[in-house]
Amino acid sequence: MRAVAGVAAVVAWAGLLGGLAGCTPDGGSPIEVQLPGKPRSPEEAIRITPEDNARAVPADGPLTVSVPEGRLERVVVTKVEDAQQERVPGAIAADGLSWSPDPDYGKLALAAKYTVDAVAVDGHDRRQARHTTFTTYVPEERFIGYFKPENRSTVGTGMIVSFRFNRSIENRAEVERAIRITAKPAVEVVGHWFGRDRLDFRPRQYWKPGTEVTIDMRLRDVEGARGSYGIQSKTVRFTVGRHQISTVDAAEHTMTVRRDGEVLSTVPVTAGAPKTTTYNGKMVVMEMFDVTRMNGATVGFTSEDGKGEYDIPDVPHAMRLTGSGTFLHGNYWAHPDTFGSTNTSHGCVGLRDNKGGGSDTPAGWFFDRTLIGDIVEVVNSQDKTVAADNGLGGWNLSWVDWIAGSAIT
Repeated sequence: MRAVAGVAAVVAWAGLLGGLAGCTPDGGSPIEVQLPGKPRSPEEAIRITPEDNARAVPADGPLTVSVPEGRLERVVVTKVEDAQQERVPGAIAADGLSWSPDPDYGKLALAAKYTVDAVAVDGHDRRQARHTTFTTYVPEERFIGYFKPENRSTVGTGMIVSFRFNRSIENRAEVERAIRITAKPAVEVVGHWFGRDRLDFRPRQYWKPGTEVTIDMRLRDVEGARGSYGIQSKTVRFTVGRHQISTVDAAEHTMTVRRDGEVLSTVPVTAGAPKTTTYNGKMVVMEMFDVTRMNGATVGFTSEDGKGEYDIPDVPHAMRLTGSGTFLHGNYWAHPDTFGSTNTSHGCVGLRDNKGGGSDTPAGWFFDRTLIGDIVEVVNSQDKTVAADNGLGGWNLSWVDWIAGSAIT
């Protein structure tokens, strides 16, 4: 009889538990009853958001790890991207029941895989471990900024940091904030937008020689326009060399080259002819070519038959000054008496040179002493001042006008 009574008691207890599992105090969700000694599954013991193998997780989606009882011992969240691993900083709460990223961590990276590894101890000192993965949303559209100058280059004191984006930028302030430019010694550097796809940076005055400049690009996952996100996260550094500025006097047909305040030389030149004058104003050497082809058709100088007014396949010592096609270059086809006496070009500035180049001519001498970022200023030409967005012409704007073009000042 005692045995039967004992069995009846167990059955009654089980029935009571079954009844409790199906009842609620307020008619809501059933109360969960955990039998002593029965361990939870890993999914129940350690709850992770996003779910395991989740895809297309938004950058601002929640990232949490929690336990219903006991305590978390260890949580490691890792971003795995392009064979690189980066640990997500975070902390377990004081009560041990949850983990969350640091408040200043920001958003998740897009198009990235994350792993979560957590270890917890439940209320009965049983240890559980769980490993999950998830991937974030992969945008269909990306934008990139093509920039000058090159990494680790040494440039002239007139160098302007210039970004040209492959897509139109609507959120200009966010993009501008994501590009941080610092200098040593410190100097204020401000951005200026030219339209929706170009952003230039410069200080108030020319850089000081010896300045070390760092461009910190944090464009990755920045939404430049609706549905279009940046992909660049990199650091670029360049050094400013000596200060050289060359003044071309179109009326006197001369160019005076000054370095660090001292005159190196005054050389004869030929500038733009009366009908094809050279721009006035400050220009910056953007590119340098030992030899290049120049075809008038590419810059709008065409004859009645549609061909270029000139097509010279081997122009030596060519230094680009504007995006529209102004060069300072060697000239071997004009008579030597032209230089210093007559303006005959289609807007470029020519220096006497040999076919095939060499260093023993005015053009070769100047080319060997020039850096990308050097300043060339044209004065006394019968033309307008070069536009600020034509090449690196931003030095022709006052500081007030320059900072007015920033999206964040």
